[in-house]
Amino acid sequence: MTLAAASHGFLSPTGVEIAFLLVGLVTFGAAVVTVTTRQLVHAALWLVVALGGLAVEYLLLTAEFIAWVQVLIYVGAVVVLILFGLMLTRAPIGRSPDADSGNRWAALTVAVASAAALVWVVVDAFRTTWIDLDGPAAGTTAVTGASLFQNWVLPFEALSVLLLAALVGAIVLSRKAKAARAGEAPPAKTSPSGAPSSGASSSGSSPSGTSQTGGVR
Repeated sequence: MTLAAASHGFLSPTGVEIAFLLVGLVTFGAAVVTVTTRQLVHAALWLVVALGGLAVEYLLLTAEFIAWVQVLIYVGAVVVLILFGLMLTRAPIGRSPDADSGNRWAALTVAVASAAALVWVVVDAFRTTWIDLDGPAAGTTAVTGASLFQNWVLPFEALSVLLLAALVGAIVLSRKAKAARAGEAPPAKTSPSGAPSSGASSSGSSPSGTSQTGGVR
């Protein structure tokens, strides 16, 4: 063990560790604002900041493959889909009182319990796991790709088939619903008095041109 490695400790963090802590604080703040703001568009934009902060954290952990997946899938696809959904549904741009259900304390309790359970599971799973810092980086694109397409190729292909089946099922269900709506008969028009009205008025003319209400004198 070198002298530099021996002198390094918890009270003497490196630049990467300081950057990791600062980016983590920014990501945590963006996540809190995302779930507390009452403006839906602002919530979606703060979600971009939170997911981008996670990508930076992955980069600092030398896991660039997971970082770029985070950017391409979550920031570049999921958040853009949310924004398009807000625009197409004409959601309110300003403050929306309906965005707050009034159950903040219950939501906070569930969030804290979920976070505690997640931290306990991760710590318990990796309690005796050590990373060889002198070896090759474990999160690089080459190492992740080799592990994915050598050891996990069958689950990867099974997942792709599952997603394809879900996509086909969604298309089939949407077409059935559209066909059902198209087959429904239009509702009969009612007069102001409540009686259904026919296409021709009772005082209309007959095909022969004579009035139906007046008799022949």
